[in-house]
Amino acid sequence: MITVQNLYHSYNKDDNYAVKDVSFEIPKGEVFGFLGPSGAGKSTTQGILTGLLQLQKGNVTVAGYDVKEIKRKMFNQIGMSFEQSNVYSKMTAKENLKFYAKLFDVPTRDPDELLEIVGLEGKGKIRAGEFSKGMKHRLTFARSMLNNPELWFLDEPTTGLDPAIASVIKGIVKEQNEKGVTVFLTTHNMYIADELCDRVAFIIDGDIHLIDSPKNLKLEYGESKVEVEYGDNGKLKTETFSTLDEKDKKKLADIIAKQNIQTMHTKEATLEEIFIKVTGRELI
Repeated sequence: MITVQNLYHSYNKDDNYAVKDVSFEIPKGEVFGFLGPSGAGKSTTQGILTGLLQLQKGNVTVAGYDVKEIKRKMFNQIGMSFEQSNVYSKMTAKENLKFYAKLFDVPTRDPDELLEIVGLEGKGKIRAGEFSKGMKHRLTFARSMLNNPELWFLDEPTTGLDPAIASVIKGIVKEQNEKGVTVFLTTHNMYIADELCDRVAFIIDGDIHLIDSPKNLKLEYGESKVEVEYGDNGKLKTETFSTLDEKDKKKLADIIAKQNIQTMHTKEATLEEIFIKVTGRELI
């Protein structure tokens, strides 16, 4: 669905590149995470892919279209949900969706259905300007599904949302992906990336450092450990053991055999820990 080869972009049209020599491919049906801190080049790359920024150098195809010569038909196939909600404040929620639906040349979804999906049922007649930040974000997210996109660009889809609503949004993303929708997810939230993405790319200062699945990254960069909580002579103890070190393995086996185990679970590295290890940078 997306092919990017040797992409460069400079806002000043000089050698100070916001994105430099970026290359990747995203096949149909994949959830691809583009991960990095603010200013890393995520939004610049997404802007080029969605036609918001002009391609300066490199080759990019999106949904079969060369972005050097973007066709109107491409926008019938893609959906975009931005981190900064850009809804019309004086229009009601339903009017926002109806207005946007007129921009497509393909059948669109029922606005009331979409509002219900994102937890805004009964809010259709309220002006968007009266919505909270989180409600505006959900309206923007609902709008991105209007045209049943085959390729879905999501920029920080759970930002500013409470855990319950964020869980609903993640559930919608999973459901759409199961139907074959390809997702390009830009975020600095490693937890949502770990939960949703088939593969992730780490980008810092316009450079991609690596691309792989969360599972493979954890296996390569994480440490194999087990944390055990157990009772010892009436006292509760917690210890962590390596599953590779022979001494640790023997001690763990002895504790399991002789002590009253309360809890035991593996400790794998988080994507955020791996990001810092690989790039040397914090996600700020």
